[in-house]
Amino acid sequence: MALAECHGYHCTHDAHRLQGEIAVVNTCGFIADAKEESINTILELVERKAEGRLRRLYVMGCLSERYRAELEQEIEGVDGYYGKFDYTKLFDDLDRDRHSAACGPQASRVLTTPSHYAYLKISEGCDRHCAYCAIPIITGRHRSRPIDDIINEARWLAAQGVKELQVIAQELTYYGVDLDGRQQIAELVESLADVEGIEWIRLHYAYPAHFPWDLLRVMRERPNVCNYLDIALQHISDRMLERMKRHVTKAETYDLVKRLREEVPGICLRTTLMVGFPGETDDDFQELMDFTREMRFERMGAFAYSAEDGTYSGDHYVDDVPDDVKQQRLDRLMRLQQDIAAELEARNEGRVMKVIIDRREGDWYVGRNEYCSPEVDPEVLIPALEKRLLIGHFYNVKITQTEEFDLYGQVI
Repeated sequence: MALAECHGYHCTHDAHRLQGEIAVVNTCGFIADAKEESINTILELVERKAEGRLRRLYVMGCLSERYRAELEQEIEGVDGYYGKFDYTKLFDDLDRDRHSAACGPQASRVLTTPSHYAYLKISEGCDRHCAYCAIPIITGRHRSRPIDDIINEARWLAAQGVKELQVIAQELTYYGVDLDGRQQIAELVESLADVEGIEWIRLHYAYPAHFPWDLLRVMRERPNVCNYLDIALQHISDRMLERMKRHVTKAETYDLVKRLREEVPGICLRTTLMVGFPGETDDDFQELMDFTREMRFERMGAFAYSAEDGTYSGDHYVDDVPDDVKQQRLDRLMRLQQDIAAELEARNEGRVMKVIIDRREGDWYVGRNEYCSPEVDPEVLIPALEKRLLIGHFYNVKITQTEEFDLYGQVI
């Protein structure tokens, strides 16, 4: 987007309103639902172009990284396809006359989030090779960004008014291994915590095997590192973990969760679980239910397995769990988590929490506490008629009422 602006183009995100303009579809190729959504979007815009409502149409991202040849053969009307890493060639094809010497791969980024928070990506790719996962196929091996590059971006973001960083990677706990052979995520987060103006740092997508324990010290010692960790566990049955190639056992997973909670009291754990993996029996699923009931995760999402092209499980296992069984298991698991989440949130009633205000919706200001990541976690609703609040500012809020996925409060 920054390169587009540099080349003289203005970016908007509502393609349905474009008339005679250029559309660029940034696709996802991770799971079946995402691929279907990407293809449907392309086809919809192809139709708009055929009706004369679009001038040009380009496709980029993970789907075209994996399936460029098939897309070019099967979908007519697209002016060009680009993958995940060669997207800068788009500007060669758009209009050579617009090229500027000031443009290049390091052009400043464009914020598409509210101005007070941003996503900060620290690496690309993954070396874990879980049996079901297409990420290594799409993105390749893990490549850590240089720490100075990340810190400079964080400083730039802070200078733009960003107060909250969502630190993301496909596997952030592996950060640094490809640079000098050791995990450096703790050092990186500590350096980010020193960036003036950054009040919250939240960590997404840790891996359970070979966890870097120094990271917990940083979470304890640095007040602007949120007591929040997103760590996908996927399953608990030893048989399933082995078939999934997760490189961790049931006993090690229990020990991991116990140690996380002991070393960072009050930590909020977000995890992701999978049902219906090839070979999952009723007993395997019951183990997963028992694990969820016992661990009482503050945040949990789940999804049903889908076979992905080129993955180990897609090529070597039979997808033998019927779709209706997958859905039944998914529904049971999420109903259990819904009850757990409601009970855990109810404990917050009467507490005073630091809350950042994201937006106003009608009669409510909508904010989050440190245990809530944007768009995926519960929100704090504050009556807008009682007091005028500023978007992007922090307030102390007393929680007056709780629901399964929302909190209600008053500024004090």
